[in-house]
Amino acid sequence: MKTILFVCVHNSGRSQMAEAFFNQMAKGKAQAYSAGTQPADKVNPVVVAAMKEVGIDISGNKPKTLMMDMVEKAARMITMGCGGEAEAVCPAIFIETEDWALEDPKGKSRDQVRKIRDEIKDRVTNLIKELRLN
Repeated sequence: MKTILFVCVHNSGRSQMAEAFFNQMAKGKAQAYSAGTQPADKVNPVVVAAMKEVGIDISGNKPKTLMMDMVEKAARMITMGCGGEAEAVCPAIFIETEDWALEDPKGKSRDQVRKIRDEIKDRVTNLIKELRLN
């Protein structure tokens, strides 16, 4: 099964949303995971609330540390506005890597987080189409 790895600094917002959207849209045809280079203690509560608004519950998710075995298992790694930092922690030149320059939801209002969430959903939708998983 194809595995996609979403990486951001704290694994408390952007990458958590991308993982949840991807796993919902891929319907078991592929699997996404997320991790962070400096994981937070918990997923951002505003992000949890914004995802609940679209019917996805990530309240039980926990930020995870990016590990080399995650990168090795991934068919593709997508960083979320932290490309240089993720590469410094875990050089991934042996797999396809791209960066989605997304604003960090940390400290943002719910309306701002909704905009970030919707942009992530659009990008994941396009990724699902590109991978022919729909």
